[in-house]
Amino acid sequence: MTERGMMPRTTQLRTYTVREGTLSEWAAKWRDLVVPLRLEFGFEIGGAWLDEERSQFVWLISYEGEDSFEEANSRYWASAGREAMGLNPFDYLVDREVRVVESFY
Repeated sequence: MTERGMMPRTTQLRTYTVREGTLSEWAAKWRDLVVPLRLEFGFEIGGAWLDEERSQFVWLISYEGEDSFEEANSRYWASAGREAMGLNPFDYLVDREVRVVESFY
């Protein structure tokens, strides 16, 4: 725990393999729909990258709050805003890899 009861910062490196031919569409929806709501729920987005050759979408997401990343993530997914988004990741993603990483430099 850090000062004043805050949980430590958690950062995830997420690599999504996107259904062929939908990478640009997925990236635009992610930017326009997912990012604003994630920010509203206290997450930070450290960047996002497209790997056209592998049809992969790679991004960094961090959270530092009074609760855990998992609790904040559950609130995000259960929110009315997430439901209203009408975006089902499984319409686009064929594989996901999520790794917790620590800042080194």
